[in-house]
This record gives sequence, C-alpha cells and structure tokens, in this order.
Amino acid sequence: MTQLILFNVFNGVIIGAFYALMALGLSLILNLSGVINFAHGGFLALGAYLAYTMMPYTGFWIALLLAPVLTAVLGLLIEAVLIRRLYGRDPLYSLLLTFGLAFILQDGTRFLWGPQTLPYQIPDILNVPLSTTFFFVTGYRLFMVMLAIAVVTGLFLVLNRTRLGIRIRAGTADLETVAALGVNVRILRSLNFGMGIYLAGLAGVLAAGMLGLSPTIGDSLIMPSFVSIIVGGLGSLPGTLLGGLLIGVAASVTAVFLPSASEAVIYVMMALVLLVRPRGLLGEVGRIK
Repeated sequence: MTQLILFNVFNGVIIGAFYALMALGLSLILNLSGVINFAHGGFLALGAYLAYTMMPYTGFWIALLLAPVLTAVLGLLIEAVLIRRLYGRDPLYSLLLTFGLAFILQDGTRFLWGPQTLPYQIPDILNVPLSTTFFFVTGYRLFMVMLAIAVVTGLFLVLNRTRLGIRIRAGTADLETVAALGVNVRILRSLNFGMGIYLAGLAGVLAAGMLGLSPTIGDSLIMPSFVSIIVGGLGSLPGTLLGGLLIGVAASVTAVFLPSASEAVIYVMMALVLLVRPRGLLGEVGRIK
C-alpha cells in the first residue's frame, strides 16, 4: 500500500507539473490581456505533433527545443490576426473565439496526422527505471519534473529580473498607466501571449511521452488547468503553480482509495477553496468582486 501511495503521489506531481505549465501560460495571457484562452489545449497538442514530426530528422532533444518555439510562433500569428482585435472588449468574445479555435486546432491535427494514437519515441536512456524498488521512477519522469522546475524558475526570473517581465507585471496591475508611460502595449501583449503558448507547447512535448499522442491530448488537461488558476488565485502565478501541483497530487492519491472520484475531487477542491477563500489560496484582493 505504501508503494502504491508513493507511486500515485509521484504520478500526481508529474500530472500537476503539466497542469502548472498549462495554467501558468493561461494565467499569463489572462492576467495581462483578459483573454480566456480555451484553445490552450489545442496549442499543447500542436506542440506535441510538431515534435513528433521533427524527431525522425532532428532527434528527441532538438525537437524538444524547437517544437515549443514553433508553437509559440504560430500562436503569435494567430494573436496578430484574430485575438488582438478583441483586446479591451468583453472577455466573453475572446472565450467564444478561442473556444472555436480549439476545435479548429483539434480538427487540423486530426486532418494532418490522423485520428489514431501515434507512437511517440523517447530516448531509451530515459525509459529505464532508476530503482528496482521504486520502479515507477524512470529517467523520463524525473527529467520531466526537473525540466518543469527549471522552466518555471526561468519564467519567474524573467518576470522579476528583466525589463520585459517587469513591464508584464506592471501591465497586469495597471495596463493604462504602463501605456501612458510610453510602453508599446501591443508588442507587450504579443510577447506575453507568445510566452504563454510556449509553455503550452512545452507541456505538449513532455506530456505526449507519458500520456500518448492523439488529437485530444489537450482535452484532459485544459479544464484542470483552469481549476489550477481558480484554486491558486487569479493574478497570482505562484498560486497557479501551487494550485496545479495540489490538484494533481489530490487526484492521484484519491485514485488509490476511490478511483471513481479521482476527477471529481478536483472540482470539490475548487468549490471548497471558493467557499473559504473566494480569491484563491494566493489570489490578489480585488480580482474577484
């Protein structure tokens, strides 16, 4: 039983890392631009498929580097053509647009790569368990956790130590004042959107090696990612990270004792947090009115 619980806790940390990467990207876009990006799961799948396409030519490691960047570039194009027109308008417009865009991306990947699950090869050296006792701790799973930690650390360094990051944080607090100080808000929103999509693409490349590659790979991650934002608190990136890890571990541990409730527990946690602390665990006062 102890080993089973440890297995599920470790799996929960990994799934929570996927939720956190997705939710951080969603939160970046929502906090600065007010866009509820329901197409985030589609960008995740796109990142995974781009990596799958490149792997025979570049290998796993180069595909891991390039696929999220290419996904972000496509995200920037879509932002420039479609989403930019909705800035400053009712968030319902962006929700409806990205909801439709999610279906377009999903059907596009299904048309290009087929509806079936595709074999996603990761290096053999990462497939080996690191311990005979804890057989579930493979090199790939440990690598995913370490890479997620590195990326999240890098994101927080960018937001706190660079001019771009400081402007994004300032824009999140008061975009009109930032614009009045001479910052090009259009470029700032675009770069911020690209960062968010990059995180989705990276999550897709990593998730495909564990969950399998199919056009619907993002569907199982998108709603828990929104829940992560709500549990952690709107406007708080550390809260979003905490929320993703909490619901990932909670769902996995619940699966040991009550498998049928492993998904429901995520929404029960959200309801409890909203009842006790409506702004979320680390949310800012005033985000929820």
